[in-house]
Amino acid sequence: MAKPKKVARKVAKSVSRVSSHTTGKKAPRHVSGRRERRLSPAPLMQLATAFWAFGTLAAAVELDLFSQISGAGTNADELMTLLGLSPRPAEVLLSGCAGLGLLEKRRDRFHNTPLADEFLVRGKPYYFGGVVAMQFQQNYLPWHRVVEALKTDRRVWFEDQSRDWAQSVAQNAEQQRVFTEALHGISIQSGKLVAEAFDFSKRKQLLDVGGGSGAYCIEAVRRYPGFNAVVFDTTPVLEISKQKIAEAGLGMQIGTVSGDFFTEELPKGSDTILLSMILHDWGPNKNRVILRKCFDALPSGGAIIISELMMNDDKCGPLPAALMSMVMIISTEGRNYTWAEYEEWLKEAGFIRVKRIPLDSPGANGILVGYKH
Repeated sequence: MAKPKKVARKVAKSVSRVSSHTTGKKAPRHVSGRRERRLSPAPLMQLATAFWAFGTLAAAVELDLFSQISGAGTNADELMTLLGLSPRPAEVLLSGCAGLGLLEKRRDRFHNTPLADEFLVRGKPYYFGGVVAMQFQQNYLPWHRVVEALKTDRRVWFEDQSRDWAQSVAQNAEQQRVFTEALHGISIQSGKLVAEAFDFSKRKQLLDVGGGSGAYCIEAVRRYPGFNAVVFDTTPVLEISKQKIAEAGLGMQIGTVSGDFFTEELPKGSDTILLSMILHDWGPNKNRVILRKCFDALPSGGAIIISELMMNDDKCGPLPAALMSMVMIISTEGRNYTWAEYEEWLKEAGFIRVKRIPLDSPGANGILVGYKH
């Protein structure tokens, strides 16, 4: 009499043979611990619907959700009264923000996560909501015309071609405020890291060319109390700079000078010059002009710092720089340049001992430092 195990093996072999004959195919072999990896369109779905996440975040910031519930938290019923919403949208907004990792639920109440409470509550020193507001109010709709911008090589954001983009923004005080507030939210983060990466202790004064809100100057002076700084920008921008400097309590150490770096010479008297998120706005020839003006304004031994989202030298990334370059196609005449391109222009202008220093911040993945002989 056959043993049970042998019978089972014979039956299994018979089934395998019948299956092979019936289908005309060989029975599949068992592959232990490994399966063939199949391509999935799931990553494309994430890309195609990325604006869903942005829209949810933008709506929450526009409604000031995170400021309103900071500390106490909320539920759907309370949110209806707080934001003037009906039951369905109140519930869906809370769920969406929780799914994005911006809210968490504790004992039937939604609370800000540490990320949201640190950066999306108005009045906090590193408030990032201005960046979200600018993207929503100024950048979002022009992206609908990205194909047009690519085909024509002309910006579609503030598209009056008789003015450059910066002049167009300055025509409207509210547009200028939203734009500068957004850059402040980015620059205050990058400024902190630049102040850590570059030793200002042996320097006397920083000139921030196109310095916007003064965020870089604020962070440098905070880290080096005996240090002074000057923000050089147009008059409409400096109205906001002065406010930010006053709020930081640094009016005695940070000054402002009004001017245009294309039509005027840069003020002298500083031994360090910063260009933060400036050169990506312009074409190579204009960038060469700016760098030469910086060289002429510095004393011997003076330093220049370029802070940007640098493209890799092979121009295949990193992703934040590559996508910022797409933003430049829509909104300016520039693009994000490689480390090597900036190095070449710095050397052409006369700078020596050019050094790359990587960073990790929303507005800059590195700085280039050069010196005047």
